[in-house]
Amino acid sequence: MSITLLGTILIVEDSPSELELMSHYLKESGYNVIKAAGAKEALEKAQLHNPDVIVTDVVMPGMSGFELCRSLKKNPMTQTVPIVICSSKNQEIDRLWAMRQGADAYVTKPYTREQLLRAIKSVAI
Repeated sequence: MSITLLGTILIVEDSPSELELMSHYLKESGYNVIKAAGAKEALEKAQLHNPDVIVTDVVMPGMSGFELCRSLKKNPMTQTVPIVICSSKNQEIDRLWAMRQGADAYVTKPYTREQLLRAIKSVAI
């Protein structure tokens, strides 16, 4: 069985186990995956690899996922890349704030493979 690559996803997650789980789900579903352990690394990789979608955590050391969102949306090279926030912050205000920062979708942890894939497919062009 051959897997057709559906696109490239940049995952931004500071928890190694969470990063591996998300990466596993996406690779198994036919996506090419690029990993970043933090927002600063993600900014570099987003410009270098031009991903189809970025999935980011919110609570990370140094720069939050919300700050990453704002930076990506201000940069002409990355402003059109859809962003999915994947966070344990599950209040409605968190979701609203994420959308105000430029996020295109919001998934709360813990999530299922289906919830993650549905969010990515909903924003992928």
